[in-house]
Amino acid sequence: MQPKYLLFFFLLISTSLWAQNKGSVQGKVKSSDGQPASHVNVILKGTNKGAIANNKGEYEIKNVDPGNYTLLVSFIGLETKEYSIEVKAGETTAVPEVVLNENSQQLDEIVVSGYKTNEFDRKQSDYVAKLPLKNIENPQVYTTISSELIKDQVVTSFNDALKNAPGLDKRWESTGRSGDGAGYFSLRGFVVQPTLINGLPGLTNGGLDIANIERIEVVRGPSGTLYGSSLISYGGLINIVTKKPTYEKFGGEIAYNTGSFGLNRITADINAPLSKEKKVALRVNTAYHSENSFQDAGFRKSFFIAPSLAYEVNDKLSFLVNAEFLAAENTNQTMLFLDRGAPLTVPTLEALNYDHKRSYTSNDLAMKNPTFSLQAQMNYKLSDTWRSQTVLSRSSAKSDGYYSYLYESTQYYTISEGSVFGRYISKQNSSTLTTDIQQNFIGDFTIGNLRNRVVAGLDYYNNSAQNNDTGYVGNGSIYIGNASVKDVNELVFGITDPEAYETDNDSGVLSKAATDAILAGTTLNNTKAEQEVFSAYFSDVLNITPTLSAMVSLRVDHFVNKDDDASNQTALSPKFGIVYQPIKDQLSVFANYMNGFSNVAPRTEGAGDNITVRSFDPEQANQWEVGVKTDLYDGKVSATLSYYDILVSNVVRQDATRLNYYVQDGENYSKGIEFSIVTSPLPGMNVMGGYSHNNSKMTKTDSEDFIGRRPESAGPRNMANLWVSYRLREGALQGVGIAVGGNYASEYATLDRATTGTFMIPSYTLLNAALSYSTDAFRIAFKVDNLTNEDYYNGWSTINPQKPRNVTTSISFRF
Repeated sequence: MQPKYLLFFFLLISTSLWAQNKGSVQGKVKSSDGQPASHVNVILKGTNKGAIANNKGEYEIKNVDPGNYTLLVSFIGLETKEYSIEVKAGETTAVPEVVLNENSQQLDEIVVSGYKTNEFDRKQSDYVAKLPLKNIENPQVYTTISSELIKDQVVTSFNDALKNAPGLDKRWESTGRSGDGAGYFSLRGFVVQPTLINGLPGLTNGGLDIANIERIEVVRGPSGTLYGSSLISYGGLINIVTKKPTYEKFGGEIAYNTGSFGLNRITADINAPLSKEKKVALRVNTAYHSENSFQDAGFRKSFFIAPSLAYEVNDKLSFLVNAEFLAAENTNQTMLFLDRGAPLTVPTLEALNYDHKRSYTSNDLAMKNPTFSLQAQMNYKLSDTWRSQTVLSRSSAKSDGYYSYLYESTQYYTISEGSVFGRYISKQNSSTLTTDIQQNFIGDFTIGNLRNRVVAGLDYYNNSAQNNDTGYVGNGSIYIGNASVKDVNELVFGITDPEAYETDNDSGVLSKAATDAILAGTTLNNTKAEQEVFSAYFSDVLNITPTLSAMVSLRVDHFVNKDDDASNQTALSPKFGIVYQPIKDQLSVFANYMNGFSNVAPRTEGAGDNITVRSFDPEQANQWEVGVKTDLYDGKVSATLSYYDILVSNVVRQDATRLNYYVQDGENYSKGIEFSIVTSPLPGMNVMGGYSHNNSKMTKTDSEDFIGRRPESAGPRNMANLWVSYRLREGALQGVGIAVGGNYASEYATLDRATTGTFMIPSYTLLNAALSYSTDAFRIAFKVDNLTNEDYYNGWSTINPQKPRNVTTSISFRF
């Protein structure tokens, strides 16, 4: 035998003997609905051996040394399971089929095994339908803004994070004022505020901190059936899902951001198991934020901390307690309120000639907005098919400080050029306290061959508000325009002595002492309002076949105004949906009918001796919607396309034939299309984008001023957003990432009435870009927002200047 063949023979024998000294592990993973769970991580603890489940949920780990091991099966969003196995030489160890359920105690940012297929996507939600349901089988449309996307965009504010939701546009910044001081946004033609945390009331009178956000869910359309009327809008709702502890390991991240306008932000996210049995875990998120305005005055400072404690008593009983505390102080951002009762003297921004860097405020006139939220949840497994969820939520919000606004008053002056705005100011001292108690029973069972996923619940909600604000008083006027100093002083400020002329076009005195002196003569409010809502709801997702399902839901609300018996009301809210999946778990066609409602306060009618107090039925909003959802190519392409039509009816309006009487036949509608996509077309590339078109019109209103016009609160008709991110996964540049994206909004009327005329906010296109480098231990990122330094605005009968070009640098360390 020739030497080369002899060598080949010995190599073959050696390889065979080596292979016979090794073993392998095989198995299959399924999700709770019985479907194969692809891309699940399977590893042998204490080794570098592992595998990823394929599209059939199958995995195999080869060339394993004989011995006893712990097999760890995990995936983001699903529970982690461990199995003790024995591997024998020359044999294949067959692991029993693994079923992974959704895990509410997931740690999405700290524990990541490898790369997700689609990093910006979330396939399922516990909150949108109040029970675990995949997006592709949910007849309702919603957008998820994940913590991964927020981090990739180097976002430091809640408002900027919401720019990733198609069709959602900011109308007002947070004002911090009493009652409704949170930011206002338009969605499907209606205004909405962020009021829900983990599907429960979470009030704020100011801005929100993003440090504890795992994801933001923007749920579209009237959602009264499952969430009532107190905290939502006909256009939808904004739900914040917070980060939760994990029992698995100690870890965390510390980050520092700095940038334009004095931005300094420090955050920490720490997770710690507190017991050897891995039954108790604590997670704490905290942040300190300091930033100045891009204008000549204005600032925001805040401290935030959010502890979360999880306790798994046994395999049936578990507890979860979340708390958030935010201490914030800031000036309210400049908003120019246009005169709503007189013809416009200046119809465009160009004609107004406004210097957007002028704030017309002072850092002495700040507002404090402390907020607190506490949620306690008990979960108990009643059987293999039913579980009980008991939830208590308590939240508070306070406004303490100065709120001012600028209202146009040009009609009262004889100046022929430019605009005059009066400054009005109040010292706010108010607080709101909410309590919410829910008892839910959640089931997943079959009747015959029909699968039912059910939630049935009771809800008690209480809202108590105390107002001790001062009244509003004038503090000077401002002039915007090109008139001479002489004309401005004589015709606006009433100053005829040239030696006393105001040279900055502002006659107000903005010190704290001067403002307090002006407010000293005002009367303090002393009002208290309390409302209660008693609710019951039921929802069933019925699988008629594996690919055809129907949703039937109903809610009854009894609304009690504790200060006025006449305003007690009861409302029913139904919801229906149907989903057909031509390709199961990949393509679905859906339709829904959804209802929302608002309780209408009583009104006084008549005159003289015939005055009566009249109560009204709840105002109703009914939506029908059709669309398509996809989750194609192993979850790499998740998209939604839908058409919706919303009709609001039972709107109370003035009776055109009888003075001081009302009729309840007002109507307005909103219809449009929405498209969103989250995709990972290439390894390391993640894309999120969307487009929306909305057509809203008021058809029967309280005033002829609005008939046939688009509501001023509806925002732009056309909007688009896009973010494309790419990170190298191998080679010399592994860990380098580059991203680019932006937002587009068409022009819209911030003021549009027959009396005033129309003031248009111009369209704008914003471009943003980011560069990053990340490893397992640290990440450095650099971001530029508004690359082209676009001068742009938004508003709601107001003119609100927005940020010019700004940069942010971030560095974070993981452990």
